[in-house]
Amino acid sequence: MKIVSACLADYKCNWKGESKPNEKVMKLVKRGEAIPVCPEQLGGLTTPRPAAEQKGDKVFTIDGKDVTQYFVRGAHEVLRIAVIYNCTEAILKSKSPSCGCRQIYDGTFTGKLIKGNGITADLLVANGIKVYTEENFRL
Repeated sequence: MKIVSACLADYKCNWKGESKPNEKVMKLVKRGEAIPVCPEQLGGLTTPRPAAEQKGDKVFTIDGKDVTQYFVRGAHEVLRIAVIYNCTEAILKSKSPSCGCRQIYDGTFTGKLIKGNGITADLLVANGIKVYTEENFRL
């Protein structure tokens, strides 16, 4: 069983209230091999919501509001689900402040990428779950 970002499974849950459908991810969910989750919604954020990026170990919206607590809460909910369902892998949305793996936006809202993981990706990795993005996973 895998955890997947719900937006990749065609759920309209990203910050704009849109999805980012990925055919391979959608097939995994349809076959019952993956559980779609949105850490930001699980953490208590609305959809749509203001754009957010990580700056250091905090997450801020484009208008400067610190939303770190929501991202952390959502990450822990995703981990809880992963543990319940014995998930060993996750396929998460690239570059996201929650789900990004190996690359995230730098917190300046200019489109610049830096090395790093989103809050959820980081927690899953720390707990032994292999994390991929829609750009680098294989079935």
